[in-house]
Amino acid sequence: MDPEDLRDIFRSLGPVHIRRMFGGQGVYQGDLMFALVASGEVYLKADDETARFFRERGSRPFAYETRDGRRSIMSYWLMPESALDDPDEAAELAVMAVSAARRAKSAQAQRGGRAKPARRVPKKAAERAT
Repeated sequence: MDPEDLRDIFRSLGPVHIRRMFGGQGVYQGDLMFALVASGEVYLKADDETARFFRERGSRPFAYETRDGRRSIMSYWLMPESALDDPDEAAELAVMAVSAARRAKSAQAQRGGRAKPARRVPKKAAERAT
């Protein structure tokens, strides 16, 4: 997905910028990364308050395999395909994702600037979780 497509999807947020990262792209509003693009799929930042919303809609978290064979599950959930074509749904989800990113940044500041690590689970457990 190219940067102009992403800007179009998230136009309700105002200006967003896209940065290349680890073979994908990060989507930012200001200094908050609220979306991740990997393998052509858009994932939105989620937290304890919003992950259930995504899970109930059949979404899945972004996960990748580490060098030691474990799967690392991040706090980004697949954006429902319907939102890619529906500006109102995309706007609602984008606001949720920015809010989750804001809460994560606040929690990180309270931890003294240390980021919460991605959850690493054995591969079979990760497959059951998604």
